[in-house]
Amino acid sequence: MAKRQAEESLENVDAAVASPASKKARVEDEIDESERAAPISAAPPSASINGSTDAKANGNVSAQSHRHSHGHVFNREQDERRGEDILAAADVEGEELEEAVGTDDEEDEGDALHGIDEDQSALTAPTRQIAPTEGYNDLYLDTINRAVLDFDFEKLCSISLSNINVYACLVCGKYFQGRGPKSHAYFHALDVGHHVYVNMETKKVYVLPEGYEVKNKSLDDIKFVVDPRLSREEVMKLDKEQKSAWDLSGRKYTPGFVGLNNIKANDYFNVIVHSLAHVSPLRNYFMLEDFTSRPQLVQRFSTLIRKIWNPRAFKSHVSPHELLQEISLRSNKRFTLTEQADPVDFISWFLNNLHLALGGSKTKPGTSIVQKVFQGKLKVESQQITARGDAGDRLRFEDATVHSDISRFLMLTLDLPAAPLFQDEVEKNIIPQVPLTSLLTKYDGIRSQEHLNMRKRYRLLHPLPQHLLFHIKRFSKNKFVSERNPTIVTFSPRSLDMSPYVEPNPALHPPAEPIWYDLVANVTHEAIRRRDDSVEVEADAKVWRVQLRDKSRDEWVEVQDLFVDRVSAETLFTKESVLQVWEKRKTAPPSKR
Repeated sequence: MAKRQAEESLENVDAAVASPASKKARVEDEIDESERAAPISAAPPSASINGSTDAKANGNVSAQSHRHSHGHVFNREQDERRGEDILAAADVEGEELEEAVGTDDEEDEGDALHGIDEDQSALTAPTRQIAPTEGYNDLYLDTINRAVLDFDFEKLCSISLSNINVYACLVCGKYFQGRGPKSHAYFHALDVGHHVYVNMETKKVYVLPEGYEVKNKSLDDIKFVVDPRLSREEVMKLDKEQKSAWDLSGRKYTPGFVGLNNIKANDYFNVIVHSLAHVSPLRNYFMLEDFTSRPQLVQRFSTLIRKIWNPRAFKSHVSPHELLQEISLRSNKRFTLTEQADPVDFISWFLNNLHLALGGSKTKPGTSIVQKVFQGKLKVESQQITARGDAGDRLRFEDATVHSDISRFLMLTLDLPAAPLFQDEVEKNIIPQVPLTSLLTKYDGIRSQEHLNMRKRYRLLHPLPQHLLFHIKRFSKNKFVSERNPTIVTFSPRSLDMSPYVEPNPALHPPAEPIWYDLVANVTHEAIRRRDDSVEVEADAKVWRVQLRDKSRDEWVEVQDLFVDRVSAETLFTKESVLQVWEKRKTAPPSKR
């Protein structure tokens, strides 16, 4: 097929006629014309992103307004379909990101003023309130359940078992560590919906997860139970004023004469704590002094004493778990709550370790409250036993030289006479008895006792301590069996004269004047057969009780773990006494009626 000839050659075509423009160029020209026609004050909401450098310089179209008006960025296929320059759009997007960074910097400066950490994400750095919203300062306080609160147990987090920065939930009573956004207490508040917590050290109450402190007078009773503290005037009136209190359940109790929880086998510990809690100088010292810088043994014993004498307790008994844990740790598990021990061994260990924890010296006397209350002086005369002399009396006291030493004591041991070995059926039902004054003749300086190849005599020296501890030695052990002496020690709880057992010293005490002591506490023992069919040689179960004198009412109370009962003063000696605490009287004995 023949080609059609052109009417004019290319050389003759007018130069003013422009060559056909590309599709991209035509689209851009149309956009420029539409932008010129539009008013400058209001940019069109559907303005597209222009890739030319002139459009960016004049600021006719903002990439950010385009993004916000459409809600998203067009994808690459739509841009190509409209003929937009993808590279130019990317440049505009980069400028938008730079502007956004500048805006974020300004926001960060504002956050820094409000204490917000920029490194934390939105999940780990929620808004924390310094104070509650106006009108909502008592929010969540109605969820507090005082009936389940028990602050006697050791302050350990129930999840991490840490004792650092522990908070107690006032809704369920559990312990949790911390109150920050990543703490166990914070997650407990979110998961369970328990919002009120108290710091066990500072006694401050916080609401979580908001994090603000609650200052409300209705929480003062909880803060007092966490760490009960009485004023000096109130402490001095404990032995003078008759006082009764009621717990949350409406049960009546007397402060100072409350039950101690026997967790498993810590009754030996309970009787000793009760005895020491009624020694007035020791009790007043541990209730009034500040022991924040002292070891944990001193702090926990002070807290337990204050809880025993708490007149505003939520319950009428106290658990000694916290102090028992510290004692088990300090004694290398010699005294634990799972195995029963001897109260006399425990009080000897406890008083010595308490003395050292208070900063007492091992050599200097009277360097702690323990020694000031219990320590006394004793003169010991010893003589070696020789075989010289007559055949009938070859152990004469004057045969050898007598050596005299002065030693100090915290507790005096009284030896019981041996029980008769051979008894008939009638005599087996008779329990032997011995007066307390007969046991004290050991310290009159006249009677002697034999120890191995030595003969010794004892005599007390002035001044006698304010309180005397008597250990009635009832148990003896040998290689085969442990024996118990059932002899009953008879005594009167008032007016024990100690002057016959003290060496006279006119400079310190008139020779003819008596030295009166009154009983404060009496620790007793009772042997109970484990089973009815048990053999005679099988070890009996030991039950420890303590009899305490209520000075304000002049009555006697017997405490066995959680059981508190009134007893008669005339029947105190009918029990097997093991340990007694006597207090020196400051005034003359009352006249007999």
